[in-house]
Amino acid sequence: MITLYGIKNCDTVKKARAWLDAHDVDYRFHDFRADGLDEKRLRAWVRELGWETLLNRRGTTWRKLPEKTRESIDEAGAIKVMLAEPAIIKRPVLDLGRERRVGFKPEEYADELL
Repeated sequence: MITLYGIKNCDTVKKARAWLDAHDVDYRFHDFRADGLDEKRLRAWVRELGWETLLNRRGTTWRKLPEKTRESIDEAGAIKVMLAEPAIIKRPVLDLGRERRVGFKPEEYADELL
């Protein structure tokens, strides 16, 4: 089963969900805010994708962090922040079972799913 992780109000997640629905792709949606995110899964993503890929440094959640935290961020700090503030994770995370993809690009979804 394919799982799409994100936040339901995120515009990029909305686009990804609309694309999946339009192409009749069967998937489950996991909302970070409503459903949480366990540390074991996050650490697996960090091993596979890298914390730098998962950490969204463009959003308001990042900008709201204390400057000291932003300047000294490393893997351990990034994991701590992502667990405390899952909105700081780049979205969506598409879990295909065998691998994960971060972000939404229709052409990449088509290559993987159609």
